[in-house]
Amino acid sequence: MPSRSPDDDPRLGDVSEGTVLRAILARTAPASHTILGPGDDAAVLAAPSGSVVATTDTLVHGPDFRLAWSSGYDLGWKSAAVNLSDIAAMGARPTGLLVALAVPRDMRLSFVEQLADGFRAACEALAPGCSVVGGDLTVSDVLTIAVTALGDLEGRRAVTRSGARVGDAVAIAGELGLAAHGLAVLFGRFRDGETPTPVDAAQLAEGEASAVAAQLRPAPPIGLGPVAALAGATAMMDVSDGLALDAGRMAAASGVTIDLARSALGAEPERALAGGEDHALLATFPPDVLPPGFRIIGTVRRAGEAGVLCDGEPVDVAGWDPYRDWDAATG
Repeated sequence: MPSRSPDDDPRLGDVSEGTVLRAILARTAPASHTILGPGDDAAVLAAPSGSVVATTDTLVHGPDFRLAWSSGYDLGWKSAAVNLSDIAAMGARPTGLLVALAVPRDMRLSFVEQLADGFRAACEALAPGCSVVGGDLTVSDVLTIAVTALGDLEGRRAVTRSGARVGDAVAIAGELGLAAHGLAVLFGRFRDGETPTPVDAAQLAEGEASAVAAQLRPAPPIGLGPVAALAGATAMMDVSDGLALDAGRMAAASGVTIDLARSALGAEPERALAGGEDHALLATFPPDVLPPGFRIIGTVRRAGEAGVLCDGEPVDVAGWDPYRDWDAATG
Protein backbone atom coordinates (compact mmCIF):
# COMPACT_ATOMS: atom_id res chain seq x y z
CA MET A 1 0.00 0.00 0.00
CA PRO A 2 1.56 3.37 -0.98
CA SER A 3 2.68 5.78 1.71
CA ARG A 4 0.87 9.08 2.26
CA SER A 5 2.06 12.33 0.71
CA PRO A 6 3.03 15.16 3.09
CA ASP A 7 -0.16 17.02 2.11
CA ASP A 8 -2.33 14.02 3.01
CA ASP A 9 -0.77 13.11 6.34
CA PRO A 10 -2.79 14.69 9.16
CA ARG A 11 -1.80 14.71 12.79
CA LEU A 12 -3.70 12.17 14.85
CA GLY A 13 -5.21 14.94 16.96
CA ASP A 14 -6.87 16.35 13.84
CA VAL A 15 -8.70 13.16 12.79
CA SER A 16 -11.20 10.84 14.44
CA GLU A 17 -10.43 7.53 16.14
CA GLY A 18 -12.44 5.83 13.39
CA THR A 19 -10.15 7.27 10.72
CA VAL A 20 -7.08 5.97 12.50
CA LEU A 21 -8.63 2.54 13.06
CA ARG A 22 -9.67 2.26 9.42
CA ALA A 23 -6.12 3.09 8.35
CA ILE A 24 -4.78 0.33 10.60
CA LEU A 25 -7.37 -2.28 9.66
CA ALA A 26 -6.73 -1.67 5.96
CA ARG A 27 -3.24 -3.00 6.59
CA THR A 28 -4.06 -6.15 8.57
CA ALA A 29 -4.13 -9.62 7.05
CA PRO A 30 -6.42 -12.54 7.92
CA ALA A 31 -5.01 -15.01 10.43
CA SER A 32 -5.41 -18.71 9.76
CA HIS A 33 -7.12 -19.39 13.12
CA THR A 34 -9.47 -16.40 12.98
CA ILE A 35 -13.20 -17.07 13.10
CA LEU A 36 -14.07 -13.39 13.64
CA GLY A 37 -11.45 -10.73 13.02
CA PRO A 38 -11.12 -7.01 13.80
CA GLY A 39 -14.17 -4.78 13.83
CA ASP A 40 -16.34 -6.21 16.60
CA ASP A 41 -16.10 -5.95 20.39
CA ALA A 42 -13.72 -8.90 20.44
CA ALA A 43 -12.07 -11.30 18.02
CA VAL A 44 -12.85 -15.01 17.93
CA LEU A 45 -10.01 -17.45 17.29
CA ALA A 46 -10.13 -21.21 16.95
CA ALA A 47 -8.17 -23.25 19.49
CA PRO A 48 -7.91 -26.65 17.78
CA SER A 49 -5.80 -28.18 20.55
CA GLY A 50 -8.20 -27.06 23.27
CA SER A 51 -5.65 -24.78 24.93
CA VAL A 52 -4.39 -21.26 24.24
CA VAL A 53 -0.90 -19.95 24.95
CA ALA A 54 -0.92 -16.23 25.82
CA THR A 55 1.78 -13.67 26.53
CA THR A 56 2.08 -9.88 26.65
CA ASP A 57 4.85 -7.33 26.30
CA THR A 58 4.92 -3.54 26.35
CA LEU A 59 7.31 -1.18 24.56
CA VAL A 60 7.52 2.40 25.85
CA HIS A 61 9.30 5.34 24.23
CA GLY A 62 12.40 5.98 26.30
CA PRO A 63 13.29 2.76 28.10
CA ASP A 64 12.43 0.44 25.19
CA PHE A 65 13.00 2.39 21.98
CA ARG A 66 13.90 5.82 20.60
CA LEU A 67 11.96 7.39 17.75
CA ALA A 68 15.18 8.94 16.46
CA TRP A 69 16.46 5.42 15.78
CA SER A 70 13.28 3.47 14.98
CA SER A 71 10.75 4.08 12.24
CA GLY A 72 7.09 3.17 12.68
CA TYR A 73 7.74 0.10 10.54
CA ASP A 74 10.67 -0.92 12.78
CA LEU A 75 8.52 -0.60 15.89
CA GLY A 76 5.65 -2.60 14.43
CA TRP A 77 8.07 -5.35 13.40
CA LYS A 78 9.88 -5.43 16.73
CA SER A 79 6.68 -5.30 18.80
CA ALA A 80 5.41 -8.33 16.89
CA ALA A 81 8.70 -10.22 16.95
CA VAL A 82 9.35 -10.04 20.69
CA ASN A 83 5.88 -11.39 21.46
CA LEU A 84 5.97 -14.09 18.78
CA SER A 85 9.23 -15.29 20.32
CA ASP A 86 7.60 -15.86 23.70
CA ILE A 87 4.90 -17.99 22.07
CA ALA A 88 7.51 -20.01 20.19
CA ALA A 89 9.47 -20.55 23.42
CA MET A 90 6.52 -22.54 24.78
CA GLY A 91 6.63 -24.82 21.73
CA ALA A 92 3.47 -23.22 20.32
CA ARG A 93 2.58 -21.76 16.96
CA PRO A 94 1.47 -18.08 17.03
CA THR A 95 -2.13 -17.52 15.93
CA GLY A 96 -2.99 -13.89 16.65
CA LEU A 97 -1.87 -10.55 18.09
CA LEU A 98 -3.90 -7.99 20.05
CA VAL A 99 -2.32 -4.54 19.86
CA ALA A 100 -3.05 -1.62 22.21
CA LEU A 101 -1.59 1.73 21.11
CA ALA A 102 -1.27 4.87 23.22
CA VAL A 103 -0.18 7.54 20.75
CA PRO A 104 0.60 11.27 21.12
CA ARG A 105 -1.88 13.56 19.34
CA ASP A 106 0.82 15.29 17.31
CA MET A 107 2.02 12.12 15.58
CA ARG A 108 1.14 11.72 11.91
CA LEU A 109 -1.34 9.20 10.55
CA SER A 110 1.40 7.80 8.31
CA PHE A 111 3.36 6.73 11.39
CA VAL A 112 0.49 4.53 12.56
CA GLU A 113 0.16 3.11 9.05
CA GLN A 114 3.88 2.28 9.03
CA LEU A 115 3.44 0.64 12.42
CA ALA A 116 0.65 -1.55 11.04
CA ASP A 117 2.78 -2.41 8.01
CA GLY A 118 5.59 -3.52 10.32
CA PHE A 119 3.24 -5.78 12.27
CA ARG A 120 1.94 -7.37 9.10
CA ALA A 121 5.39 -7.87 7.57
CA ALA A 122 6.81 -9.43 10.75
CA CYS A 123 3.92 -11.88 10.99
CA GLU A 124 4.21 -12.82 7.32
CA ALA A 125 7.98 -13.36 7.60
CA LEU A 126 8.27 -14.93 11.05
CA ALA A 127 4.91 -16.59 11.75
CA PRO A 128 2.85 -17.14 8.58
CA GLY A 129 -0.84 -17.49 9.39
CA CYS A 130 -0.62 -15.15 12.39
CA SER A 131 -1.90 -11.58 12.20
CA VAL A 132 -3.26 -8.67 14.23
CA VAL A 133 -6.83 -9.64 15.15
CA GLY A 134 -7.82 -6.72 17.39
CA GLY A 135 -6.68 -4.20 19.96
CA ASP A 136 -7.27 -0.72 21.31
CA LEU A 137 -6.32 2.86 20.53
CA THR A 138 -5.96 5.79 22.92
CA VAL A 139 -4.04 9.05 23.39
CA SER A 140 -0.96 9.54 25.57
CA ASP A 141 1.98 11.91 25.85
CA VAL A 142 4.27 8.86 25.66
CA LEU A 143 4.09 6.47 22.72
CA THR A 144 3.33 3.03 24.14
CA ILE A 145 2.79 -0.24 22.27
CA ALA A 146 1.30 -3.11 24.27
CA VAL A 147 0.89 -6.46 22.53
CA THR A 148 -0.81 -9.67 23.61
CA ALA A 149 0.15 -12.70 21.53
CA LEU A 150 -1.85 -15.91 21.33
CA GLY A 151 -0.69 -19.33 20.21
CA ASP A 152 -1.77 -22.93 19.73
CA LEU A 153 0.11 -25.97 21.03
CA GLU A 154 -1.41 -28.18 18.33
CA GLY A 155 -1.94 -31.02 20.79
CA ARG A 156 1.55 -30.86 22.32
CA ARG A 157 2.38 -30.19 25.95
CA ALA A 158 3.86 -26.77 26.62
CA VAL A 159 7.64 -26.72 26.96
CA THR A 160 8.42 -24.79 30.15
CA ARG A 161 11.57 -23.50 31.82
CA SER A 162 11.36 -26.09 34.56
CA GLY A 163 12.07 -29.33 32.70
CA ALA A 164 15.85 -29.30 32.24
CA ARG A 165 17.42 -32.56 33.47
CA VAL A 166 20.93 -33.46 34.53
CA GLY A 167 22.83 -34.68 31.49
CA ASP A 168 20.74 -32.74 28.97
CA ALA A 169 22.49 -30.76 26.27
CA VAL A 170 21.99 -26.98 26.38
CA ALA A 171 21.36 -25.55 22.91
CA ILE A 172 20.53 -22.25 21.26
CA ALA A 173 18.76 -21.22 18.06
CA GLY A 174 19.42 -17.68 16.87
CA GLU A 175 22.09 -15.05 17.43
CA LEU A 176 23.76 -14.16 20.74
CA GLY A 177 25.10 -10.68 21.46
CA LEU A 178 24.33 -9.16 18.06
CA ALA A 179 21.47 -6.98 19.30
CA ALA A 180 23.62 -5.76 22.20
CA HIS A 181 26.32 -4.85 19.68
CA GLY A 182 23.74 -2.88 17.73
CA LEU A 183 22.59 -1.04 20.85
CA ALA A 184 26.20 -0.14 21.67
CA VAL A 185 26.60 1.29 18.16
CA LEU A 186 23.43 3.38 18.55
CA PHE A 187 24.39 4.79 21.94
CA GLY A 188 28.03 5.27 20.96
CA ARG A 189 27.56 6.81 17.51
CA PHE A 190 24.13 8.36 17.17
CA ARG A 191 23.67 10.78 20.04
CA ASP A 192 24.13 14.51 20.52
CA GLY A 193 24.99 14.60 24.19
CA GLU A 194 22.14 12.63 25.76
CA THR A 195 19.76 13.17 22.84
CA PRO A 196 19.49 10.38 20.23
CA THR A 197 20.04 11.39 16.61
CA PRO A 198 18.92 9.60 13.42
CA VAL A 199 20.97 6.65 12.21
CA ASP A 200 23.22 7.46 9.25
CA ALA A 201 23.85 4.18 7.42
CA ALA A 202 26.96 5.67 5.84
CA GLN A 203 28.61 5.77 9.27
CA LEU A 204 28.14 2.05 9.89
CA ALA A 205 31.24 -0.08 9.49
CA GLU A 206 31.20 -3.62 8.11
CA GLY A 207 29.11 -5.82 10.39
CA GLU A 208 27.51 -2.90 12.23
CA ALA A 209 24.51 -2.66 9.91
CA SER A 210 23.44 -6.22 10.73
CA ALA A 211 23.97 -5.53 14.43
CA VAL A 212 21.79 -2.40 14.34
CA ALA A 213 19.16 -4.32 12.37
CA ALA A 214 19.19 -7.08 15.00
CA GLN A 215 18.42 -4.45 17.64
CA LEU A 216 15.79 -2.46 15.73
CA ARG A 217 14.18 -5.23 13.68
CA PRO A 218 14.93 -8.64 15.28
CA ALA A 219 14.14 -11.88 13.46
CA PRO A 220 13.75 -14.62 16.11
CA PRO A 221 13.59 -18.25 14.91
CA ILE A 222 9.85 -18.52 15.61
CA GLY A 223 9.31 -21.66 13.56
CA LEU A 224 11.91 -23.56 15.57
CA GLY A 225 9.79 -23.45 18.75
CA PRO A 226 7.41 -26.18 17.56
CA VAL A 227 10.36 -28.01 15.97
CA ALA A 228 12.10 -28.16 19.34
CA ALA A 229 8.93 -29.31 21.08
CA LEU A 230 8.38 -32.10 18.56
CA ALA A 231 12.03 -33.17 18.91
CA GLY A 232 11.62 -33.62 22.67
CA ALA A 233 12.94 -30.41 24.23
CA THR A 234 12.85 -30.78 28.00
CA ALA A 235 12.93 -27.02 28.70
CA MET A 236 12.88 -23.87 26.59
CA MET A 237 12.70 -20.10 26.90
CA ASP A 238 13.17 -16.88 24.97
CA VAL A 239 16.50 -15.14 25.60
CA SER A 240 15.50 -11.49 26.02
CA ASP A 241 17.51 -10.26 29.02
CA GLY A 242 20.90 -11.84 28.27
CA LEU A 243 21.99 -15.46 28.07
CA ALA A 244 23.51 -15.60 31.56
CA LEU A 245 20.48 -14.09 33.28
CA ASP A 246 17.95 -16.15 31.36
CA ALA A 247 19.93 -19.38 31.70
CA GLY A 248 19.96 -18.66 35.43
CA ARG A 249 16.18 -18.41 35.39
CA MET A 250 15.93 -21.76 33.63
CA ALA A 251 18.40 -23.32 36.05
CA ALA A 252 16.46 -22.03 39.05
CA ALA A 253 13.12 -23.22 37.67
CA SER A 254 14.55 -26.67 36.90
CA GLY A 255 16.62 -27.07 40.07
CA VAL A 256 19.88 -27.60 38.14
CA THR A 257 23.08 -25.83 37.14
CA ILE A 258 23.71 -24.88 33.52
CA ASP A 259 27.35 -25.02 32.44
CA LEU A 260 28.01 -23.04 29.25
CA ALA A 261 31.02 -23.54 26.98
CA ARG A 262 32.78 -20.24 26.24
CA SER A 263 34.08 -21.57 22.93
CA ALA A 264 30.50 -22.09 21.75
CA LEU A 265 29.40 -18.50 22.41
CA GLY A 266 31.00 -16.91 19.35
CA ALA A 267 33.73 -14.32 18.91
CA GLU A 268 32.48 -12.11 21.76
CA PRO A 269 31.47 -14.44 24.60
CA GLU A 270 31.08 -11.65 27.19
CA ARG A 271 28.64 -9.81 24.96
CA ALA A 272 26.82 -13.09 24.28
CA LEU A 273 26.49 -13.69 28.03
CA ALA A 274 25.40 -10.18 29.01
CA GLY A 275 23.66 -8.78 25.94
CA GLY A 276 19.89 -8.47 25.94
CA GLU A 277 17.17 -8.55 23.28
CA ASP A 278 18.63 -11.46 21.33
CA HIS A 279 15.27 -13.26 21.31
CA ALA A 280 17.07 -16.51 20.59
CA LEU A 281 15.55 -19.77 21.81
CA LEU A 282 17.41 -21.42 24.68
CA ALA A 283 16.50 -25.09 25.04
CA THR A 284 17.65 -28.29 26.67
CA PHE A 285 17.47 -31.68 24.95
CA PRO A 286 18.28 -35.27 25.82
CA PRO A 287 21.96 -35.87 24.93
CA ASP A 288 21.13 -37.82 21.75
CA VAL A 289 18.69 -35.19 20.38
CA LEU A 290 19.52 -31.98 18.51
CA PRO A 291 16.96 -30.71 15.96
CA PRO A 292 18.06 -28.69 12.92
CA GLY A 293 18.62 -25.00 13.64
CA PHE A 294 19.96 -25.54 17.17
CA ARG A 295 23.59 -25.70 18.24
CA ILE A 296 24.96 -27.02 21.53
CA ILE A 297 26.42 -24.43 23.91
CA GLY A 298 26.60 -26.31 27.20
CA THR A 299 25.47 -29.06 29.55
CA VAL A 300 22.98 -29.41 32.39
CA ARG A 301 24.67 -30.43 35.66
CA ARG A 302 23.49 -31.16 39.18
CA ALA A 303 22.53 -28.07 41.13
CA GLY A 304 25.47 -26.35 42.79
CA GLU A 305 26.12 -23.06 44.50
CA ALA A 306 25.93 -21.21 41.18
CA GLY A 307 23.03 -21.58 38.77
CA VAL A 308 25.13 -20.72 35.72
CA LEU A 309 28.72 -21.66 34.99
CA CYS A 310 30.94 -20.93 32.03
CA ASP A 311 33.66 -23.54 31.53
CA GLY A 312 32.98 -24.66 35.09
CA GLU A 313 33.40 -21.20 36.66
CA PRO A 314 30.53 -19.12 38.12
CA VAL A 315 29.22 -16.41 35.82
CA ASP A 316 28.76 -12.96 37.34
CA VAL A 317 26.74 -11.14 34.69
CA ALA A 318 23.72 -9.06 35.60
CA GLY A 319 21.95 -8.96 32.22
CA TRP A 320 19.21 -6.44 31.44
CA ASP A 321 16.91 -5.18 34.20
CA PRO A 322 14.59 -2.27 33.24
CA TYR A 323 14.26 -1.15 36.84
CA ARG A 324 18.05 -0.86 37.11
CA ASP A 325 19.05 0.04 33.55
CA TRP A 326 16.19 2.35 32.53
CA ASP A 327 17.36 5.46 30.69
CA ALA A 328 14.89 8.34 30.65
CA ALA A 329 16.39 10.08 27.59
CA THR A 330 14.09 10.16 24.57
CA GLY A 331 14.39 11.24 20.99
